[in-house]
Amino acid sequence: MSTTYTLDTATSRANPTPAPLKRLTIPAIRRQKGKTPLVMLTAYTVRTAQLLDPHCDMLLVGDSLGQVIYGLPSTVPVTLEMMAAHGAAVVRGSYHAVVVIDMPFGSYEASPEKAFESAAWLLKQTGAAAVKLEGGTAMAPTVKFLTERGIPVVGHVGLTPQAVNVLGGYGARGRTPEEAAKIVADAQSIADAGAFSLVIEGVVEPIAIEITNTVACPTIGIGASAQCDGQVLVTEDMLGMFDRTAKFVKRFADVADTISTAAQTYAEDVRGRVFPGPEQVYAPKD
Repeated sequence: MSTTYTLDTATSRANPTPAPLKRLTIPAIRRQKGKTPLVMLTAYTVRTAQLLDPHCDMLLVGDSLGQVIYGLPSTVPVTLEMMAAHGAAVVRGSYHAVVVIDMPFGSYEASPEKAFESAAWLLKQTGAAAVKLEGGTAMAPTVKFLTERGIPVVGHVGLTPQAVNVLGGYGARGRTPEEAAKIVADAQSIADAGAFSLVIEGVVEPIAIEITNTVACPTIGIGASAQCDGQVLVTEDMLGMFDRTAKFVKRFADVADTISTAAQTYAEDVRGRVFPGPEQVYAPKD
């Protein structure tokens, strides 16, 4: 049995209720190569996981939470403890999707052994099914080390946000023949090392298509191509929660305006002594 959360209508708070084990598996994700595109979104909380889980094949507990949740300038300051806390919440709030958790900067680069220690701790703390790490050919031995020891890995090539200081910004990658060739080689190395899926971020489209047609594992695009084997977006970007979003983001809703309007209406009702009304207060018993 796995545990998911539903809202208790009596208290409007999440309470655990058991649900049958229906999670997708890593082999099931691998088998989607070239088939119906995989759907992946980020999640950082129980309630978000509840809402996204029925519609997603994978939920990514991204280190993007550093910016989205904590207001940090980049993903670099994110810690293992942050990832563990939010990862555990997302696992508790889901029962269908494969939960993948990002390994934060500094937790895996030093050596394969260090990466295993960090990844094993994250999976134990959260119950997630897999980890994701950034990097190309240099990280292939680490991916191989982890997968051979029972830790499923999602790779991440192209624009790698943890390397923003080296890259000099968040611009699209692969605009020169040399950089394009390196990204393709990086992707092949990570796939050959055993990654069961591969995120391709912020690259010119022909690179994403070439990688997708070359590697054996499913590719997940973000700012890449519709011809990838799946897509991922930061949920808050997709929902229109921020004023500024990247070129590759499509806003599927304007939740920020909905929240702002609701808060404005609430404030007006409070200041006008309209809320709470008779329906929201307790009357004495007869």
